[in-house]
Amino acid sequence: MKAPDPGSKAPARALWYVAPGRTELREAAIAAPGAGEVLVRTLYSGISRGTERLVFEGKVPPAERQRMRMPTQEGEFPFPVKYGYAAVGVVEAGSPAMIGRTVFALHPHQSRFVISESAAVPVPDTVPARRAVLTANIETALNVLWDGEAKAGQKIAVVGGGIVGLLVVALAAKPFDAAVTLIDKEPKREALANKLGATFALPGSAPHGFELVVHTSASDAGLALALDIAAFEAAIVEASWYGDRLVSVPLGGAFHSQRLKLISSQVGAVASSHRARYTHRQRMDEAMRLLADDRFEALLGEEIPFDQLPQHLPRLLAPDAPGVGALVKY
Repeated sequence: MKAPDPGSKAPARALWYVAPGRTELREAAIAAPGAGEVLVRTLYSGISRGTERLVFEGKVPPAERQRMRMPTQEGEFPFPVKYGYAAVGVVEAGSPAMIGRTVFALHPHQSRFVISESAAVPVPDTVPARRAVLTANIETALNVLWDGEAKAGQKIAVVGGGIVGLLVVALAAKPFDAAVTLIDKEPKREALANKLGATFALPGSAPHGFELVVHTSASDAGLALALDIAAFEAAIVEASWYGDRLVSVPLGGAFHSQRLKLISSQVGAVASSHRARYTHRQRMDEAMRLLADDRFEALLGEEIPFDQLPQHLPRLLAPDAPGVGALVKY
């Protein structure tokens, strides 16, 4: 594709969340990139079913709206707002060294966009552009395991087989070399768990005695199960985000006698165990490097044409939506 005339404006379209359960595509005028900027033509973007569902439903808590704000976001929570954080595209204009490079950016769903060159992270040649949409999710999963101080040979359980849970499973199995069990209410997740190097159990038959438990199901029942299956002095990492919903946490029973540790994890800060060695950019580079593993192809689901995205989002963001990571193709 021919690069746009640097002296003109390039047309683009972006997805906006405009009301509870409703989105629309809007035109966006983009100025030619200035010094230190690049123009990116989007190839794919990823949909975060957890976070974007809360945005879609207008359930981002007022107290969290500023912390959730992305640098490239437009509008304000709850509506209208342009939101998203997993775009992969090709640089069309800007620094000669960047033109033609495939890059990842924390940017909303948009067909073309201008961003600072420092925020356009080059995708390694070993990682297909399609798979690179998992960068933000795998960075979250990596931070979860760092927060839990995961160790080789540990007995680890992951409760909840959504995209982040499955990425935690994959990383815990390799490179962390732990003995991993995925626990999920959907039997079809067993095949995925096995592909990623883990065993599988349904909630009603989950084993006990795990040294580290990661909870990603965003449900009261899942958190209760995570506490129940933990070993003496085990750590439970809560990786779910509930928005404005109150959660029932069973802190009676064996919580104190088992000396359990309940740890929060959020990707906005590098885990304290690795903060002295990794900046945010270094953590992202490490996460992207890990995506060279072909196992992660199993986590890429259907491709949705960008111009049809508003029609498909109610289905994709439904609480009981089947499947794993959906992709937007431009």
